[in-house]
Amino acid sequence: MPRAERDLAAVYDAIDAENSAAALRWFSGLERAILTLEEIPTRCPIPPESKTLRHLLYGRKPHVYRVIYRIVERRKEVEILHIRHAAMDRFSPEEL
Repeated sequence: MPRAERDLAAVYDAIDAENSAAALRWFSGLERAILTLEEIPTRCPIPPESKTLRHLLYGRKPHVYRVIYRIVERRKEVEILHIRHAAMDRFSPEEL
């Protein structure tokens, strides 16, 4: 989804992945983790914000990010809605 693409670009900039090999490896791992949702999307828990969504946690404290997504059964797709640092406040209904 467009919002998630912007979120991912913001994460890339925030961790300065362009200028750090370690940050780029971490970011590449995040992208790979997101792509694995195609295989088994139900493996991640339901977040507190909504019973119709799921969230993938990626990273180690204090660098944990949440990937909020929805499973679209009829199309056999996963829609990534948001990506943000886990320390941030929960998503509001307007953001979902």
